Amino acid sequence: MVFSHGFGMLALFTVALGFMHSALAFNITKNDNLAVYWGQDSAGNQQDLSTYCADDTIDNVILAFLYIFEGTGGEPVIDFANTCNQWDDPVFPGTALANCGFMASQIEACQAKGKIVTLSLGGATGQVGFSSDATAKSFADTIWNMFLGGSSSTRPFGSAVLDGVDLDIESGSPSHYAAFVNQIRSHASGKSKKYYVTAAPQCPFPDANIGAALNAAPFDAVFVQFYNNYCGLDQPDDYNFDTWDNWARTQSSNKNIKVFIGAAASSNAAGEGYVGISTLENYATDAQDQFKSFGGVMLWDASEAWTNNRYDKAIKNAMTSHAATLAAKKGGSSKSTPSPVDDASQSDPKAAMWAEEEAGIKPEEKPHVKSRFFRN
Repeated sequence: MVFSHGFGMLALFTVALGFMHSALAFNITKNDNLAVYWGQDSAGNQQDLSTYCADDTIDNVILAFLYIFEGTGGEPVIDFANTCNQWDDPVFPGTALANCGFMASQIEACQAKGKIVTLSLGGATGQVGFSSDATAKSFADTIWNMFLGGSSSTRPFGSAVLDGVDLDIESGSPSHYAAFVNQIRSHASGKSKKYYVTAAPQCPFPDANIGAALNAAPFDAVFVQFYNNYCGLDQPDDYNFDTWDNWARTQSSNKNIKVFIGAAASSNAAGEGYVGISTLENYATDAQDQFKSFGGVMLWDASEAWTNNRYDKAIKNAMTSHAATLAAKKGGSSKSTPSPVDDASQSDPKAAMWAEEEAGIKPEEKPHVKSRFFRN
């Protein structure tokens, strides 16, 4: 009887753990997800990755950046400011690729809490681009083996397996990124682990750098940067989420793609476009009401959000609360949203004036801590 009872309790405990894991697991279909960039120490007091995963606020931590595609020895270069970089930490022999193996436990701690951890490629100062589909596919193989589900003798995070990649492409040729994405998808096909591919376009539509790939390859989400642009959150007359929603539903290769409102997490996080938390809450909850494609909010960056009275926690709470209210009214799941608004024009007349790139830094020059800025 004791053994039988113990076995029964064990079975119940196992089932309970299963429910807990299910509840914690990241769900891309929801409309209250929070994605936050980490790595560039924008506020000057960046903490270890695990610090920002301690509570249930953030759903997707995006490591910024892998900013050089082909550096010393033909290998990519990563930089995470005060946490790990090629100047202050060991590098793999013959390369400028930092060995950040100590971060493996931090990444895995975040994942154990149901968060996904992805790697962002590019940034405003990135040395990026491909000369052909073949080189794009080859680079995808490298990323898969170094950071995702493959194997390599040069894995910067050791045994930790990231959950996907993000393309924050703001310079270089826009060609061949679809081939890169499709090759990542090919590697991930049939795997028990889900891998995500996202992008961070500027809000002017279509995006000059990644726009072509967004139409040609399946992305899971776009983190549209509604700051440092004329269509930012501080310019309500030019704010164009409706354009991005229409694109998501009618032109995107993945018609279930989620569109995030990308926001600066403090007035210091962007040259322009920052809005107070009440304004961002209004934008987010309105999007939950109106747009089927809305997936949540993206913030730049974690250090700024924590410095700014936990800006991240405030917006997450607002979205979660509103999603629950909508679900209660509909008697359904919080992942469901009302019908989208009428289609918006697919052309953005002001986009051309923002397409010109700023001059990049020299290869392997240390990026500015606010390197993701479109305009510093």
